[in-house]
Amino acid sequence: MVVVSLGATGFSDRMLQATVNEEVRAVRIGLAQTIRDPLLLEQAVAERRLQLEAFYSLDKPWYYRLPDTVRRVVTFDLGEARTLRSTEGSSRVVDLLAERLSNTVLLITTASVITAILGLIIGPRLASRAGSRLDRFSCLVLAVSYALPAWWVGIFMVLIFAFEWGIFPYGGMVSAPSPDGIIARVGDTLWHAALPVITLVLVSFGSWAYSVRTMVLNTAQEPFVTVGRAKGLPENILERRYILRAAAPPIITSLILGLAGSLGGAILTETVFNWPGMGRLYYDAIIAADETVIVALTFVFTLIYLVARFVLEILYIWLDPRIRYA
Repeated sequence: MVVVSLGATGFSDRMLQATVNEEVRAVRIGLAQTIRDPLLLEQAVAERRLQLEAFYSLDKPWYYRLPDTVRRVVTFDLGEARTLRSTEGSSRVVDLLAERLSNTVLLITTASVITAILGLIIGPRLASRAGSRLDRFSCLVLAVSYALPAWWVGIFMVLIFAFEWGIFPYGGMVSAPSPDGIIARVGDTLWHAALPVITLVLVSFGSWAYSVRTMVLNTAQEPFVTVGRAKGLPENILERRYILRAAAPPIITSLILGLAGSLGGAILTETVFNWPGMGRLYYDAIIAADETVIVALTFVFTLIYLVARFVLEILYIWLDPRIRYA
């Protein structure tokens, strides 16, 4: 459907036409070094433009390109970047995505997992003490955490822990020069990732913990929990079997979609810490006007979301026996 929409709306034509224009501009600059006659130069450039339009099938309607486009999408043949390159020097978009996705998993997904664990620990504890001084004070702290801008906290962390105290590096993924040995390189990467991970956890655990608290609190007020407490069941049994199990579907929904969203990276945080992840790749692609990479990233993010929704549909059946699919 995405391929059909891009073709029917003319977006794919405009994208390919922009690619042709950039290649023609490069050809014009190269030919201008050898062809001095303006008429001959324009004729050569026009011939090259026609060749490029025929190569990209711009001389035919978009639906002629549809089968080949669908084949490329299904086989993950996402084309080549116009300006961006991987660390190994490859211009293939697939190589770029594979390299940046692993970096994003190391940074953003790790921070998301830590945030999820903290939320699952803090949220139910606050819900069991709703209205207490601890609950009110904790909700204030969680609200402050949610209100903190990631880029501001990142800059503050760099100024204090990198420039002032020198505990962590101020940016990048590895030191220059890189240390020898696998263990040393892994340790160096984790050292560089520590500060951005701490930053992401600080600005995100508040909203997640408060969301878990709210979902658990709503479930804890249900009649079946009151009946279980009236029977004299221990609080840990009530929390684990009665409350958390019933509140699991919305919690799992937020968790899975949050993890799926983390694979898209964090543009501002990765830019502040100069971390080569998916978010920084999106930023670089926009700055370089690399349409191929932008469309490929959009397609990959959409695919990740669809896979996450499919996983949720399966988990719902296991978490809630009341749900049955025909």
